[in-house]
Amino acid sequence: MATARKDFAPAEFDPRADLLPLVDDLTLLTLVGIVDPPRPEVKESIATAKAAGIQVRMITGDHAITAGAIASTLGIEGRAITGTEFAAMSNAQAVEVIDGIGVVARVTPEHKVRLVETLRERGHIVAMTGDGVNDAPALKKADIGIAMGITGTEVSKEAAAMILTDDNFATIVHAVELGRGLYDNLKKYVRFQMGNLIGFIVTFLGASIFNLLGGVPFIPLQTLYFNFTTLVLQSVGLGFGKPSDDLMQRKPRKSDEPILDRSAFVWLTIVGLVMGITTLAVIAWAKDNHTAEIAHTMGFTAFSMANIYYALTVKNEIRSVFSLDTFDDRRFVYTTLASVIAVVFGTQLNVFQKILKTTGLNLHEWLICIVAPLSIVIASEIYKFIIRRRMQQAEPPTIAVAGAGT
Repeated sequence: MATARKDFAPAEFDPRADLLPLVDDLTLLTLVGIVDPPRPEVKESIATAKAAGIQVRMITGDHAITAGAIASTLGIEGRAITGTEFAAMSNAQAVEVIDGIGVVARVTPEHKVRLVETLRERGHIVAMTGDGVNDAPALKKADIGIAMGITGTEVSKEAAAMILTDDNFATIVHAVELGRGLYDNLKKYVRFQMGNLIGFIVTFLGASIFNLLGGVPFIPLQTLYFNFTTLVLQSVGLGFGKPSDDLMQRKPRKSDEPILDRSAFVWLTIVGLVMGITTLAVIAWAKDNHTAEIAHTMGFTAFSMANIYYALTVKNEIRSVFSLDTFDDRRFVYTTLASVIAVVFGTQLNVFQKILKTTGLNLHEWLICIVAPLSIVIASEIYKFIIRRRMQQAEPPTIAVAGAGT
């Protein structure tokens, strides 16, 4: 904005005359530039989104040069084009070049809708933000429409799937992190439960086939005690524990990816087999060397320890169980310790021995029950090594895209 001056006699001024000559021969006084800086946390949030495989685009009514400069400052990658240039492209051209476009300036509502359609055709999951009435069609078309809660119109809020109460882009990135954490914990919980279920099936089926302890490796009360202590405690630790700290370094999963795919079912079957075979081996050894009561107790203890070890391996499906991340979650550590205490109480305390029909174990028997189930950990380390190798060789997955409307 420029300010200038020109001196003239007030008595000679005629407001009804042509005033245009009065702006000739002005003396320039100042040039004023007004900057509306982005919030400090936005740049960091965009960098976090980039690391998480989320490509941020700026959709704006500003001039392309201005928008491109702001985008460059914030770390938004890709070239800047105008809405007119975008509209002039054919659908095939738009799909081909869309990944290299970071800013679309001077846009109309039609341009925004076409951008969403192009990104979805490219295979992306699209989140579009907006606050005006003209943003509503694009918000409705996107996979996730995000309206502004403070400055947004009622029309945009009705069209959106989410409403930001603080109008802050960083909140979107934080919501992605929370969502990934919830999904990650849910997947851990499901895999832990399924692994245990297969382990139960293998143990009881194997005991029936080989006639170990009359086909009953655990009496009903021992099974109930295990389910209401060790299994519940470890499930709580996994389902409500601290998510992995590398969530925002992972690339987005495919939208149609199941919680348990074919490879997961294969792995869970292996887990169940290892768990069941280990338990049956401990029972067989105890049956040959001790009484049936000790065999029941050692089988119950070995199976419980195998489940505790399995929970430790499920905590992170990529990293080694011996990494610090496994024990970085205080809640999970507490539930694991409580599970171990429940196993010790179930075998060593007199009151539980009477209820569960267990008996105290000596040091040699405890070592067998603790060491034998470590086969779960060994199998898990081999599996995780294979997964890490596959991830290094795999192609980059589909990029999720968040459109930032300004």
